[in-house]
Amino acid sequence: MSQDIFVSVLIPAKNEASNLKSLLEEIRIALADEAYEIIVVDDGSTDASLQELRQTRHSGLNTLRILRHERSLGQSTSLYHAALVARGQWLATLDGDGQNDPADIPGMLALVRSEQGRVDLQLVAGHRVNRRDTASKRWASRFANGLRSRMLKDQTPDTGCGLKLIQRAAFLRLPYFDHMHRFIPALIQRHNGQMITHPVNHRPRTAGVSNYGNIDRALVGILDLIGVWWLIRRTRLHAHAQEIEG
Repeated sequence: MSQDIFVSVLIPAKNEASNLKSLLEEIRIALADEAYEIIVVDDGSTDASLQELRQTRHSGLNTLRILRHERSLGQSTSLYHAALVARGQWLATLDGDGQNDPADIPGMLALVRSEQGRVDLQLVAGHRVNRRDTASKRWASRFANGLRSRMLKDQTPDTGCGLKLIQRAAFLRLPYFDHMHRFIPALIQRHNGQMITHPVNHRPRTAGVSNYGNIDRALVGILDLIGVWWLIRRTRLHAHAQEIEG
């Protein structure tokens, strides 16, 4: 069965009961011509998210799989747990708030297929060209992207975009740590993987509030950035060992 699935859509969701049903329906429509599955990780929600997911699956969305954390463990842990059980060759990551547009996924999959000769292509990173967030959130994102880009030189204009297409095997080779999802482009490049960016749609949140806050994210992000900078400087993965014949 796993060989039949080309892409697994991974969605970490915390208290997104108002957004999940419509988001899942959009994914079903967008991927109607694909062999796919959806894995939603209910990250310790205290609202009706789990009930909404169960109802949606019982209503006929048999491509939906549900994981649950008893308490919130964050986006990175949610994505990692979903990736471990995913059956697809590629992982499409989406935020659970509905701001990422599933209609962008087919275009990203087309890029992967058109680049099949490049065995080192491991990531298509979404780039939100028209952010639909508050001014404070956009400012914080520009500051974080600028600082990260200068330190890590990852050539990524928008690493915070939740919409990415990642080769599953490549993702599982990355070092896991909390908040690692913000550094996926830099970590992919550290492992000699190639990436391309793709402009994607970004929509305003229509229900609920952000459940992964800005201030705590910024403070932790600075420590993480220093750690990833150190990790990249210490890597020697760009060198290769030659096998001696005879």
